[in-house]
Amino acid sequence: MKIETTEDTCVAAGQCVLSAPNVFAQRAEDGKVELLDDDPPAAEHDLVREAADFCPSASIHIQE
Repeated sequence: MKIETTEDTCVAAGQCVLSAPNVFAQRAEDGKVELLDDDPPAAEHDLVREAADFCPSASIHIQE
């Protein structure tokens, strides 16, 4: 799994951090998505998919 995020479209809702805190964070200055791990271990894959599904701005992109 490879992950990319689009900061320009991120609305700083924080759903990604709630779903997969080991993979996503929010920047302190504006709350936008910060990718901590663009190739997470298999144990995180379901959480990353959940984060992408819950993202209100569709700013998380997954390649499997």
